[in-house]
Amino acid sequence: MELGLDCMEVEFVKGVKMGTETAERVGEAARELSVRLSVHAPYYVNLNAAEEGRRLASMERLVASARTAVKCGAGNVVFHAGYYGRDDEETTFQNIKKGIEEVVSLLRAERSGVVLRPETMGKRRQFGSLEEILRLCREVDGLEPCLDFAHIHAREGRGKANSYREFDRILRKVGRKLGRQKLQNMHIHISGAEYSSRGELKHLMLDESDFRYDEWVQALKDLGVAGTVICESPIQEHDALLLKNLYVS
Repeated sequence: MELGLDCMEVEFVKGVKMGTETAERVGEAARELSVRLSVHAPYYVNLNAAEEGRRLASMERLVASARTAVKCGAGNVVFHAGYYGRDDEETTFQNIKKGIEEVVSLLRAERSGVVLRPETMGKRRQFGSLEEILRLCREVDGLEPCLDFAHIHAREGRGKANSYREFDRILRKVGRKLGRQKLQNMHIHISGAEYSSRGELKHLMLDESDFRYDEWVQALKDLGVAGTVICESPIQEHDALLLKNLYVS
C-alpha cells in the first residue's frame, strides 16, 4: 500500500494451503488497505490429463481455490487449464470445457460468486492460445479470460503480438468475441519474457525483454480498458510501479 499499488494476486501455485482463519485475516487486511485481491490456482491443473484421477484432482484444486478465494474476499481465480498431450486441439478443447463446466456448476450451486479465469499460456504444448481462451469463455457461461500479454507474445513468436497495432487488435477481438463491456472488467498479467521457438522460457523484467510495454499501455488507455493488472516480473513491485506511473502520466 505504501508503494501506491492497489491490487494483488494470492498465489496458490504449489497448492491451496491457506486455512480459513488465515484467509479471513488476509481478506480483512485487504479491505482495510483497499487492495483488490485475486487468486492464482495451483499449477498442477490439467483438465485434459489422460488419467481420470488426475482430471478429478485438477477439478478439486480449482474448487478449493475458489472456496478459499471467497474466504479472503478475492473475486477472481486465474488458472492454467491443461496440456494437449497426445490429443488434437479440438479433443483437448472439449475435454477441458467439460471439466470447467462441472466446476462452474458446482460453484454456482454453492452461490460462490467467484469468477474463474483461464489464462492465455506461453508454451505451445499448453492449451491456451488467445483464440482457445476466448472460445472457451464464449461457450462456458460465467467464464472470463485472463490475458497474459507476455504469454501471448512468447507463444506467437518474435515480432508478433508486440506492437500498438497488435495490442489494439487483441483487445478489440476480446470486445468482438465476448462483448465490449468485458473491456471494462479485464484481468491481465504482464511481464517481460524470454522465449524460444517452443514459446515461453521464463519471465524477465520489462526493460530486459523485447516487450513494447509503452505501446501496450497506450493501447489500454486509448480503448479505455479497465480492471486489474497483475505484474509477474521477477521484481514485481518495480515493474508494477513503472507501468502504473506510465499509465497515469
